[in-house]
Amino acid sequence: MERLNKYLAHAGVASRRKCDELIAAGRVKVDGRVVRDLGTKLEPDRHTISVDDAPVRGEKTVYWVVHKPVGYLCTNHDPAGRPLATDLIPRIEQRVFTVGRLDEASEGLLLMTNDGDLAYKLMHPKFEIEKTYLVLVAGHPTPGDLQKLLDGVWLAEGKVKARRVRKLKSQGDSTWLRIVLSEGKNREIRRMLAKLDHKVMKLRRVAIGPIELDRLPKGKARKLSLKELDALKKEAEAGTRKLDRLRDRAAGRENGPAGA
Repeated sequence: MERLNKYLAHAGVASRRKCDELIAAGRVKVDGRVVRDLGTKLEPDRHTISVDDAPVRGEKTVYWVVHKPVGYLCTNHDPAGRPLATDLIPRIEQRVFTVGRLDEASEGLLLMTNDGDLAYKLMHPKFEIEKTYLVLVAGHPTPGDLQKLLDGVWLAEGKVKARRVRKLKSQGDSTWLRIVLSEGKNREIRRMLAKLDHKVMKLRRVAIGPIELDRLPKGKARKLSLKELDALKKEAEAGTRKLDRLRDRAAGRENGPAGA
């Protein structure tokens, strides 16, 4: 038996949370009947499942590591016909999507999967999965500049900050930095450094959680190993447990001493 929302997420419909919303909205049917109970369990091989009357077929979950070059887009379709990061993996039956986007001018590590539940946990800031970047910036940031990145910089969405920052080396009139984030807003690093008057010249993501880019050549892809997948799932679950503990503490404070 498998929970309906988990089955839909693993089939690539959406994240588990989004699948809950689809179920609650009455858009999911099992054997032709609308199901709204979020706790519904089923045996996929014995039932017909559909979303908006379109049949959902369970598919094998796949996980790929990709080294995205500059100039590729992290989307499944581009009207202008520009190259897509998904073009870098071999032709497969499953429809995969990128985990953690990189803008067109950036390069480095991408994960691609049809596992919507895991993708959600890796991308959402509340699970605090770290992403590591090597960044070449114009000029020579001072210790004060690096501290500002740690303390937080105000952007349109609010205050954002790095988890860790380290100066690696100077390269002429530029400087290489190693920056670790656990958020992931659009062009976050570029915008943070622009606030400090340091233009980003190059940006390469080298790790997502325990998964490292390592020596994978630019423009190439490989399957995630079972050991890597296990480590990635453990980190995602650790984030879930931490979030649950924070919620429990918050609930205890709201309920007062008796509730606690």
